[in-house]
Amino acid sequence: MNTNLKNISLSVLSVAALMSCDSNDDEITRVNTEAPTTYAFTRNSASTVNFSGQTTRIEMSEQVLDALKDNTLTEAIIDNKFAHVQGSNDFNDPALNASDKSVRSKVAASLDYYGSNSTEAAAIKADFDGYIAGQVNEVFPAWNTTASKGVAGNLQQAGGGTIRYINADGLEYNQAFAKGLLGGLMTDQMLNNYLSQQVLDEGDNRLNNDNQVLESGKNYTTMEHKWDEAYGYLYGAEPNPATPILDQDSFLGEYLDRVESDSDFTGIAATIYDAFKLGRAAIVAGDYDLRDQQAEIIKENISKIPAVRAVFYLQNGKGNLDSDNARAFHAFSEAYGFVYSLQFTRKPNSNQPYFTRAEVQTILDQLTENDGFWDVTDDTLDTICETISSRFGFTVEQAAG
Repeated sequence: MNTNLKNISLSVLSVAALMSCDSNDDEITRVNTEAPTTYAFTRNSASTVNFSGQTTRIEMSEQVLDALKDNTLTEAIIDNKFAHVQGSNDFNDPALNASDKSVRSKVAASLDYYGSNSTEAAAIKADFDGYIAGQVNEVFPAWNTTASKGVAGNLQQAGGGTIRYINADGLEYNQAFAKGLLGGLMTDQMLNNYLSQQVLDEGDNRLNNDNQVLESGKNYTTMEHKWDEAYGYLYGAEPNPATPILDQDSFLGEYLDRVESDSDFTGIAATIYDAFKLGRAAIVAGDYDLRDQQAEIIKENISKIPAVRAVFYLQNGKGNLDSDNARAFHAFSEAYGFVYSLQFTRKPNSNQPYFTRAEVQTILDQLTENDGFWDVTDDTLDTICETISSRFGFTVEQAAG
């Protein structure tokens, strides 16, 4: 009996072959690919999963965020952390200093969105450079100044709460940077690069995957590795990435956890995790249609994270406006970064984001016109929230928690 079944380790996935014959005794083979219990895949009893580069970039990104809160640092020092050069002593971890990875090089660097759009990619990188420059040159010098309309400085949350450091418009540059990076690095690389059919199927990737041709000196095929790298941008900071617990970084892991905690979106974390597992199992089985179906599920659901949190923070800020401007402006600053990230989202079964860069810029301009957060109105906030939520198919009330 010729089943044409691939010899796949049962520790990786379960394959059920269901055989049936028609009246002419022609044999039909069906293979059901099932996801493993956890994101654990092996070949010759050794793991085939590797995304160390993603873990490194998440760690570097965390240290850039820490630097943006240290008013003793110069712009050059923070720039060097952002655009690390191998061997430079930019971090407090020798392993990061020795790494050839950098954060800036992978911002707006996906093949699908920026492979033939270097002008826009450069403009996006410049936005992040600008957040660093603004923090150092506008906010750091005003660290001990009480902020007011048109004046950078600090504002303390009501009741002796956290002190926030803002520019003249009320924006925390470090929050814009952090939440923007969630889109510009993690989301863009995951959805528009490593889960791209162009990347997964580049060159002889399918043929090599079918024949288990491994990368030189490695225990994985190129296609397996690309899928794992997408996985790493969500779970790369986890203590045990095979069984993620979420909220282990300041980026997608943290904010998927926040969305999951909203009863209107509970289940999104399992949907994403299950799609990653089944898609990886499909690669091992050589079932590329199933792989692509799972990639679309991931694209749709990862894209919801910045959308839901943008609406959440805009509504949260609106509720504190005037009574506690420090708290309101902090929420608006987070929302600003999440709105910025919408340009890196991905509509399933398309090559388009849910919001273009021009549309994103229009929303940001609405938030910061005149004296920025000091002047923003409830009507403007509600209009922006309706625009975002309707595009994604949820309600403002659902996202507001």
